[in-house]
Amino acid sequence: MFCLIAIFDESFAIMEFQVKFAINEKIFLRNPESSEVGKLMVKKAIDLVYELGFEHFTFKKLAIEINSTEATIYRYFENKHRLLLYILNWYWCYMEFLVTFKLQNVTDKKEQLKIIVHLLTHELAESANRFDYNKKYLNQIVISESSKAYLVKDVAAINKDEVFKPYKDLCVKIAEVISAYNPDYKFPRSLSTTLIETSHHQQFFSVNLPKLTDICSENMLDFAFQFIQDLLFQVLG
Repeated sequence: MFCLIAIFDESFAIMEFQVKFAINEKIFLRNPESSEVGKLMVKKAIDLVYELGFEHFTFKKLAIEINSTEATIYRYFENKHRLLLYILNWYWCYMEFLVTFKLQNVTDKKEQLKIIVHLLTHELAESANRFDYNKKYLNQIVISESSKAYLVKDVAAINKDEVFKPYKDLCVKIAEVISAYNPDYKFPRSLSTTLIETSHHQQFFSVNLPKLTDICSENMLDFAFQFIQDLLFQVLG
């Protein structure tokens, strides 16, 4: 569930839309959207996880960035894994919103799939809104760190709280477009998750382990897009 909030500058000359999502309450102890320090906490957490990596990110370092204490952060999140889940949930909600928005006036099913692949393989558009998260950092966190949210021993227990629902909802939405394009294809949800996860792997490998990919100077900017699109339509025919 999402809503759009209009934001004006002091002269009312510029208007932007800030997207808000209803994040699963089981993830946090106190909703970070309920206070300015909570909003700053998530914003700075995204910056730090991007800069340091999730392994080296700590609440102590975050507390310094927001000029507060670790105790304050623990009032909002039980641990850093829950904070990562919150960030990822926001991202998946945002991606579902973008897919819905981008496809609303497109009737051609093949073009719809191309739009989805483009969204999965390119950085998100930035906003000048001072309340917004850094989309470039967020995108890189998802590519590098998202698997750490579910590749954990207690994933089954975590899943009972439906904290992966936004990711599942996005997969279902993409699967629906796949089925609309080829109603005879038997594995639309599996293909949907494969597209998402493979797009992450190929983007990560192309930068960090390029010999695991077929990236070259001619396709450097659009390699992941070209590969995922080729894979998709080879499978669907």
